[in-house]
Amino acid sequence: MSITSQPAGSPKPVTLDMVIESPPALFQDIPQQSSGALISGLLRVTPKTGDVVMNSITMYLECTTTTKKPVEARCRECMQTVTDLYEWNFLSKPKTFKAGEGTADLPFSHLIPGHIPVTTHGQIGSIDYSLHVRAKSSDGQETEYRRELIIQRALRPGNDKNSMRIFPPTNLTLHVTLPSVVFPIGDFPVTCRMTGITTKNDDSQTRWRLRKLTWRIEEKETMVSPACSKHAAKVGGEGKGLQQESSREVGTEELKQGWKTDFSDGQIDGEFMAAIDSSKQPQCDMEAANGMKISHVLVLELVISEEWAPNKKPHQATPTGAARVLRTQFNLNVTERAGLGISWDDEQPPMYEDVPASPPHYQNDHTSVHFYDENNIQGEIEHLTLNN
Repeated sequence: MSITSQPAGSPKPVTLDMVIESPPALFQDIPQQSSGALISGLLRVTPKTGDVVMNSITMYLECTTTTKKPVEARCRECMQTVTDLYEWNFLSKPKTFKAGEGTADLPFSHLIPGHIPVTTHGQIGSIDYSLHVRAKSSDGQETEYRRELIIQRALRPGNDKNSMRIFPPTNLTLHVTLPSVVFPIGDFPVTCRMTGITTKNDDSQTRWRLRKLTWRIEEKETMVSPACSKHAAKVGGEGKGLQQESSREVGTEELKQGWKTDFSDGQIDGEFMAAIDSSKQPQCDMEAANGMKISHVLVLELVISEEWAPNKKPHQATPTGAARVLRTQFNLNVTERAGLGISWDDEQPPMYEDVPASPPHYQNDHTSVHFYDENNIQGEIEHLTLNN
Protein backbone atom coordinates (compact mmCIF):
# COMPACT_ATOMS: atom_id res chain seq x y z
CA MET A 1 0.00 0.00 0.00
CA SER A 2 1.48 3.32 -1.07
CA ILE A 3 0.75 6.67 0.54
CA THR A 4 1.35 9.80 -1.50
CA SER A 5 1.73 13.30 -0.11
CA GLN A 6 2.76 15.25 -3.18
CA PRO A 7 1.35 18.50 -4.56
CA ALA A 8 -1.30 18.15 -7.22
CA GLY A 9 0.19 17.56 -10.64
CA SER A 10 3.71 16.82 -9.36
CA PRO A 11 4.83 13.26 -10.26
CA LYS A 12 6.74 11.20 -7.73
CA PRO A 13 10.40 10.63 -8.63
CA VAL A 14 10.37 7.00 -7.41
CA THR A 15 7.93 4.22 -6.59
CA LEU A 16 8.35 2.39 -3.29
CA ASP A 17 7.35 -1.20 -2.63
CA MET A 18 8.27 -3.85 -0.11
CA VAL A 19 8.77 -7.61 0.00
CA ILE A 20 8.72 -9.33 3.40
CA GLU A 21 10.88 -12.47 3.28
CA SER A 22 10.50 -13.58 6.91
CA PRO A 23 7.52 -15.54 8.28
CA PRO A 24 4.76 -13.73 10.22
CA ALA A 25 6.00 -12.03 13.38
CA LEU A 26 5.01 -14.41 16.20
CA PHE A 27 6.32 -14.12 19.75
CA GLN A 28 6.71 -17.37 21.68
CA ASP A 29 6.03 -17.51 25.44
CA ILE A 30 5.14 -14.75 27.88
CA PRO A 31 6.67 -11.24 27.53
CA GLN A 32 9.20 -11.86 30.31
CA GLN A 33 10.60 -14.96 28.56
CA SER A 34 10.05 -14.32 24.86
CA SER A 35 13.14 -13.91 22.64
CA GLY A 36 11.22 -11.80 20.12
CA ALA A 37 10.70 -12.27 16.40
CA LEU A 38 12.89 -11.64 13.36
CA ILE A 39 11.66 -9.64 10.39
CA SER A 40 13.57 -9.25 7.14
CA GLY A 41 12.74 -8.08 3.66
CA LEU A 42 13.58 -5.88 0.70
CA LEU A 43 12.63 -2.26 0.14
CA ARG A 44 12.20 -1.89 -3.62
CA VAL A 45 12.96 1.52 -5.19
CA THR A 46 11.96 2.07 -8.84
CA PRO A 47 12.80 5.37 -10.64
CA LYS A 48 9.82 6.83 -12.53
CA THR A 49 11.17 10.00 -14.17
CA GLY A 50 14.57 8.90 -15.42
CA ASP A 51 17.69 8.90 -13.25
CA VAL A 52 16.93 10.13 -9.74
CA VAL A 53 19.29 11.26 -6.99
CA MET A 54 17.94 10.39 -3.55
CA ASN A 55 19.35 12.25 -0.57
CA SER A 56 17.79 10.01 2.09
CA ILE A 57 15.64 6.90 2.46
CA THR A 58 14.55 6.24 6.02
CA MET A 59 12.22 3.60 7.39
CA TYR A 60 10.60 3.50 10.84
CA LEU A 61 9.00 0.70 12.80
CA GLU A 62 6.04 2.59 14.24
CA CYS A 63 3.67 1.66 17.06
CA THR A 64 0.34 3.48 16.93
CA THR A 65 -1.87 3.44 20.04
CA THR A 66 -5.43 4.64 19.54
CA THR A 67 -8.14 5.19 22.14
CA LYS A 68 -11.82 5.30 21.19
CA LYS A 69 -12.69 7.38 24.26
CA PRO A 70 -10.12 10.22 24.29
CA VAL A 71 -10.00 13.00 26.86
CA GLU A 72 -10.96 15.51 24.17
CA ALA A 73 -13.20 13.97 21.52
CA ARG A 74 -11.97 16.12 18.62
CA CYS A 75 -8.27 16.18 19.51
CA ARG A 76 -6.14 13.90 17.36
CA GLU A 77 -3.22 14.00 19.82
CA CYS A 78 -5.46 12.80 22.64
CA MET A 79 -6.83 10.06 20.45
CA GLN A 80 -3.65 8.69 18.91
CA THR A 81 -0.02 8.26 19.96
CA VAL A 82 2.75 7.22 17.53
CA THR A 83 6.06 5.84 18.81
CA ASP A 84 9.11 4.94 16.70
CA LEU A 85 10.59 1.64 17.90
CA TYR A 86 13.41 1.34 15.34
CA GLU A 87 14.90 3.32 12.44
CA TRP A 88 16.70 2.26 9.25
CA ASN A 89 18.84 4.76 7.32
CA PHE A 90 19.47 3.13 3.94
CA LEU A 91 21.67 5.90 2.51
CA SER A 92 24.73 7.37 4.19
CA LYS A 93 25.17 9.80 1.29
CA PRO A 94 23.17 10.77 -1.83
CA LYS A 95 22.76 7.95 -4.31
CA THR A 96 21.71 7.93 -7.94
CA PHE A 97 19.06 5.42 -8.98
CA LYS A 98 19.33 4.87 -12.73
CA ALA A 99 16.23 4.14 -14.73
CA GLY A 100 18.14 1.77 -17.00
CA GLU A 101 18.99 -0.50 -14.07
CA GLY A 102 15.35 -0.89 -13.09
CA THR A 103 14.30 -1.62 -9.55
CA ALA A 104 16.90 -1.47 -6.77
CA ASP A 105 16.49 -3.71 -3.70
CA LEU A 106 17.53 -2.43 -0.30
CA PRO A 107 17.65 -5.25 2.30
CA PHE A 108 16.64 -4.73 5.92
CA SER A 109 16.22 -6.86 9.04
CA HIS A 110 15.50 -6.38 12.72
CA LEU A 111 14.88 -8.41 15.87
CA ILE A 112 11.63 -7.18 17.41
CA PRO A 113 11.88 -7.44 21.22
CA GLY A 114 9.47 -9.95 22.70
CA HIS A 115 8.24 -7.82 25.62
CA ILE A 116 6.27 -5.30 23.55
CA PRO A 117 2.46 -5.68 23.31
CA VAL A 118 1.05 -7.44 20.27
CA THR A 119 -1.30 -6.08 17.63
CA THR A 120 -4.68 -5.54 19.33
CA HIS A 121 -8.03 -4.15 18.22
CA GLY A 122 -10.11 -3.88 21.37
CA GLN A 123 -13.42 -2.22 22.16
CA ILE A 124 -11.93 0.91 23.74
CA GLY A 125 -8.40 0.93 22.33
CA SER A 126 -6.08 -0.56 19.72
CA ILE A 127 -2.37 -1.09 19.08
CA ASP A 128 -1.06 -1.28 15.51
CA TYR A 129 2.40 -1.62 13.98
CA SER A 130 3.61 -0.50 10.57
CA LEU A 131 6.77 -0.01 8.51
CA HIS A 132 6.78 3.64 7.42
CA VAL A 133 9.22 4.70 4.68
CA ARG A 134 10.13 8.30 3.85
CA ALA A 135 12.29 9.01 0.81
CA LYS A 136 13.53 12.47 -0.19
CA SER A 137 15.08 13.32 -3.55
CA SER A 138 17.76 15.92 -4.27
CA ASP A 139 15.15 18.40 -5.56
CA GLY A 140 13.17 18.18 -2.30
CA GLN A 141 10.35 15.87 -3.39
CA GLU A 142 9.21 13.34 -0.82
CA THR A 143 7.71 9.87 -1.29
CA GLU A 144 6.07 7.86 1.48
CA TYR A 145 5.12 4.23 1.80
CA ARG A 146 3.48 2.39 4.69
CA ARG A 147 2.96 -1.31 5.25
CA GLU A 148 1.04 -2.85 8.11
CA LEU A 149 2.95 -5.27 10.33
CA ILE A 150 0.92 -7.72 12.39
CA ILE A 151 2.61 -8.98 15.56
CA GLN A 152 1.11 -11.89 17.50
CA ARG A 153 1.96 -13.92 20.60
CA ALA A 154 1.57 -17.64 21.22
CA LEU A 155 1.80 -19.45 24.55
CA ARG A 156 2.81 -23.08 24.39
CA PRO A 157 0.25 -25.53 25.78
CA GLY A 158 1.02 -27.11 29.12
CA ASN A 159 -0.67 -29.35 31.64
CA ASP A 160 -4.37 -28.92 32.31
CA LYS A 161 -5.36 -26.68 35.22
CA ASN A 162 -7.32 -28.18 38.10
CA SER A 163 -9.35 -25.78 40.24
CA MET A 164 -11.62 -26.28 43.23
CA ARG A 165 -14.44 -24.09 44.54
CA ILE A 166 -16.29 -24.46 47.86
CA PHE A 167 -19.80 -23.06 48.36
CA PRO A 168 -20.55 -22.47 52.05
CA PRO A 169 -22.80 -22.91 54.00
CA THR A 170 -23.44 -26.08 51.98
CA ASN A 171 -21.07 -29.02 51.67
CA LEU A 172 -20.87 -28.64 47.90
CA THR A 173 -17.45 -28.62 46.28
CA LEU A 174 -16.88 -28.06 42.56
CA HIS A 175 -13.79 -29.45 40.81
CA VAL A 176 -13.10 -28.08 37.31
CA THR A 177 -10.40 -29.08 34.83
CA LEU A 178 -9.49 -26.60 32.07
CA PRO A 179 -6.79 -26.54 29.36
CA SER A 180 -3.80 -24.31 30.06
CA VAL A 181 -4.38 -22.22 26.92
CA VAL A 182 -7.46 -21.44 24.84
CA PHE A 183 -7.57 -20.29 21.21
CA PRO A 184 -9.91 -17.71 19.66
CA ILE A 185 -10.98 -20.30 17.07
CA GLY A 186 -12.15 -23.77 18.06
CA ASP A 187 -13.69 -25.31 21.17
CA PHE A 188 -12.12 -26.72 24.32
CA PRO A 189 -13.29 -29.29 26.92
CA VAL A 190 -14.38 -28.41 30.44
CA THR A 191 -14.63 -31.25 32.95
CA CYS A 192 -16.68 -30.72 36.12
CA ARG A 193 -17.29 -32.81 39.22
CA MET A 194 -19.45 -31.69 42.14
CA THR A 195 -19.19 -33.54 45.44
CA GLY A 196 -21.16 -33.34 48.69
CA ILE A 197 -24.60 -33.29 47.08
CA THR A 198 -26.06 -35.90 49.47
CA THR A 199 -26.53 -35.53 53.22
CA LYS A 200 -27.73 -38.73 54.93
CA ASN A 201 -29.56 -38.84 58.26
CA ASP A 202 -30.80 -41.84 60.24
CA ASP A 203 -33.83 -42.64 58.11
CA SER A 204 -33.83 -40.01 55.37
CA GLN A 205 -31.53 -38.02 53.15
CA THR A 206 -31.46 -34.58 51.56
CA ARG A 207 -29.72 -34.05 48.28
CA TRP A 208 -29.12 -31.43 45.64
CA ARG A 209 -30.09 -32.00 42.01
CA LEU A 210 -28.49 -30.00 39.20
CA ARG A 211 -31.20 -28.45 37.06
CA LYS A 212 -29.30 -26.14 34.74
CA LEU A 213 -25.72 -25.16 33.95
CA THR A 214 -24.88 -21.94 32.11
CA TRP A 215 -21.39 -21.01 30.98
CA ARG A 216 -20.17 -17.81 29.42
CA ILE A 217 -16.81 -16.34 28.47
CA GLU A 218 -16.25 -12.69 29.30
CA GLU A 219 -13.63 -10.46 27.72
CA LYS A 220 -12.50 -7.67 30.04
CA GLU A 221 -10.57 -4.69 28.74
CA THR A 222 -9.02 -1.75 30.57
CA MET A 223 -7.10 1.22 29.20
CA VAL A 224 -5.81 4.61 30.29
CA SER A 225 -6.67 7.38 27.80
CA PRO A 226 -3.79 9.88 27.98
CA ALA A 227 -4.24 13.61 27.58
CA CYS A 228 -2.09 15.79 25.33
CA SER A 229 -0.32 18.87 26.68
CA LYS A 230 -3.20 21.14 25.61
CA HIS A 231 -5.85 19.19 27.50
CA ALA A 232 -3.80 17.90 30.44
CA ALA A 233 -5.66 20.26 32.79
CA LYS A 234 -8.84 18.22 32.33
CA VAL A 235 -7.29 15.20 34.06
CA GLY A 236 -5.19 16.96 36.66
CA GLY A 237 -1.89 17.66 34.89
CA GLU A 238 0.79 16.17 32.63
CA GLY A 239 1.22 12.41 32.50
CA LYS A 240 -2.30 11.59 33.68
CA GLY A 241 -5.30 10.15 31.89
CA LEU A 242 -8.75 8.66 32.20
CA GLN A 243 -9.26 5.04 33.25
CA GLN A 244 -11.54 3.24 30.80
CA GLU A 245 -13.12 -0.20 31.24
CA SER A 246 -15.15 -2.48 29.00
CA SER A 247 -16.61 -5.96 29.33
CA ARG A 248 -18.51 -8.15 26.88
CA GLU A 249 -19.55 -11.74 26.32
CA VAL A 250 -17.71 -13.62 23.58
CA GLY A 251 -19.37 -17.00 24.11
CA THR A 252 -22.27 -18.49 26.09
CA GLU A 253 -24.52 -21.54 26.27
CA GLU A 254 -27.19 -23.00 28.55
CA LEU A 255 -27.18 -26.75 29.33
CA LYS A 256 -30.01 -28.74 30.92
CA GLN A 257 -28.56 -32.21 30.45
CA GLY A 258 -25.29 -33.98 29.76
CA TRP A 259 -24.14 -34.93 33.26
CA LYS A 260 -24.37 -38.03 35.43
CA THR A 261 -25.77 -37.88 38.98
CA ASP A 262 -24.86 -40.50 41.58
CA PHE A 263 -26.65 -39.83 44.86
CA SER A 264 -25.15 -42.90 46.56
CA ASP A 265 -21.63 -41.49 46.13
CA GLY A 266 -22.86 -37.93 46.48
CA GLN A 267 -21.38 -36.50 43.31
CA ILE A 268 -22.23 -35.22 39.83
CA ASP A 269 -19.88 -35.72 36.88
CA GLY A 270 -20.07 -34.05 33.49
CA GLU A 271 -18.10 -32.64 30.60
CA PHE A 272 -19.05 -30.05 28.01
CA MET A 273 -17.38 -28.20 25.15
CA ALA A 274 -17.00 -24.43 25.40
CA ALA A 275 -15.90 -22.11 22.62
CA ILE A 276 -15.27 -18.45 21.88
CA ASP A 277 -17.54 -16.96 19.23
CA SER A 278 -15.17 -15.99 16.41
CA SER A 279 -17.82 -13.77 14.79
CA LYS A 280 -17.40 -11.30 17.67
CA GLN A 281 -13.74 -10.76 16.72
CA PRO A 282 -12.27 -11.75 20.10
CA GLN A 283 -8.85 -10.54 21.13
CA CYS A 284 -6.04 -12.49 22.77
CA ASP A 285 -4.79 -11.76 26.26
CA MET A 286 -2.33 -8.87 26.38
CA GLU A 287 -0.91 -6.26 28.73
CA ALA A 288 0.93 -3.07 27.80
CA ALA A 289 2.96 -0.59 29.80
CA ASN A 290 0.53 2.21 28.91
CA GLY A 291 -2.20 0.59 31.01
CA MET A 292 -4.00 -1.35 28.29
CA LYS A 293 -4.94 -4.89 29.31
CA ILE A 294 -7.24 -7.59 27.94
CA SER A 295 -8.14 -10.73 29.93
CA HIS A 296 -10.76 -13.48 29.76
CA VAL A 297 -12.71 -15.46 32.36
CA LEU A 298 -15.00 -18.46 32.18
CA VAL A 299 -18.11 -17.92 34.34
CA LEU A 300 -20.15 -20.93 35.50
CA GLU A 301 -23.66 -20.65 36.95
CA LEU A 302 -25.29 -23.80 38.33
CA VAL A 303 -28.95 -23.90 39.39
CA ILE A 304 -29.57 -26.64 41.98
CA SER A 305 -32.72 -27.68 43.83
CA GLU A 306 -33.07 -29.59 47.11
CA GLU A 307 -34.86 -32.93 47.43
CA TRP A 308 -35.87 -35.17 50.35
CA ALA A 309 -36.04 -38.95 50.15
CA PRO A 310 -36.25 -41.89 52.63
CA ASN A 311 -33.16 -44.04 52.85
CA LYS A 312 -35.16 -47.21 52.18
CA LYS A 313 -36.66 -45.79 48.98
CA PRO A 314 -34.15 -43.22 47.67
CA HIS A 315 -35.79 -43.15 44.23
CA GLN A 316 -38.97 -41.66 45.75
CA ALA A 317 -37.70 -38.10 46.10
CA THR A 318 -39.81 -35.10 47.05
CA PRO A 319 -38.73 -31.52 46.25
CA THR A 320 -38.41 -29.35 49.34
CA GLY A 321 -38.82 -26.10 47.41
CA ALA A 322 -35.33 -24.82 48.23
CA ALA A 323 -33.02 -23.82 45.38
CA ARG A 324 -29.70 -22.08 44.96
CA VAL A 325 -27.62 -20.51 42.21
CA LEU A 326 -23.91 -21.31 42.44
CA ARG A 327 -21.69 -18.89 40.58
CA THR A 328 -17.92 -19.01 40.08
CA GLN A 329 -15.34 -17.99 37.49
CA PHE A 330 -11.96 -19.18 36.20
CA ASN A 331 -9.23 -17.33 34.35
CA LEU A 332 -8.57 -18.30 30.73
CA ASN A 333 -5.33 -17.78 28.81
CA VAL A 334 -6.49 -16.87 25.31
CA THR A 335 -3.62 -16.98 22.84
CA GLU A 336 -2.76 -17.64 19.22
CA ARG A 337 -1.78 -21.15 18.15
CA ALA A 338 1.92 -21.84 18.69
CA GLY A 339 2.36 -24.12 15.67
CA LEU A 340 5.58 -26.05 16.19
CA GLY A 341 6.36 -23.88 19.20
CA ILE A 342 9.91 -23.09 18.04
CA SER A 343 11.28 -19.58 18.49
CA TRP A 344 13.71 -17.97 16.06
CA ASP A 345 16.80 -18.60 18.22
CA ASP A 346 16.04 -22.34 18.27
CA GLU A 347 15.75 -22.47 14.48
CA GLN A 348 19.17 -21.09 13.61
CA PRO A 349 21.60 -23.49 11.89
CA PRO A 350 24.72 -24.72 13.72
CA MET A 351 27.71 -22.39 13.85
CA TYR A 352 31.05 -23.26 12.26
CA GLU A 353 32.51 -24.17 15.64
CA ASP A 354 29.68 -26.66 16.23
CA VAL A 355 30.47 -28.76 13.16
CA PRO A 356 32.82 -31.67 14.02
CA ALA A 357 36.11 -32.24 12.19
CA SER A 358 35.75 -34.02 8.87
CA PRO A 359 36.65 -36.63 7.78
CA PRO A 360 36.68 -38.57 11.07
CA HIS A 361 39.70 -40.45 12.34
CA TYR A 362 39.88 -44.26 12.44
CA GLN A 363 41.76 -46.34 14.97
CA ASN A 364 43.53 -49.67 14.18
CA ASP A 365 42.08 -49.95 10.71
CA HIS A 366 44.03 -51.18 7.68
CA THR A 367 43.57 -49.56 4.31
CA SER A 368 44.92 -50.94 1.04
CA VAL A 369 46.27 -48.41 -1.44
CA HIS A 370 46.78 -49.50 -5.08
CA PHE A 371 49.25 -47.78 -7.40
CA TYR A 372 48.91 -47.91 -11.17
CA ASP A 373 51.52 -47.03 -13.77
CA GLU A 374 50.96 -45.42 -17.15
CA ASN A 375 50.16 -48.80 -18.74
CA ASN A 376 47.37 -49.39 -16.20
CA ILE A 377 49.32 -52.29 -14.69
CA GLN A 378 48.79 -52.96 -11.03
CA GLY A 379 51.82 -52.23 -8.94
CA GLU A 380 52.75 -53.30 -5.47
CA ILE A 381 50.33 -53.04 -2.55
CA GLU A 382 51.22 -51.18 0.60
CA HIS A 383 49.44 -51.70 3.87
CA LEU A 384 49.07 -48.48 5.87
CA THR A 385 47.74 -47.97 9.35
CA LEU A 386 45.91 -44.73 10.08
CA ASN A 387 46.17 -43.55 13.64
CA ASN A 388 44.92 -40.42 15.35
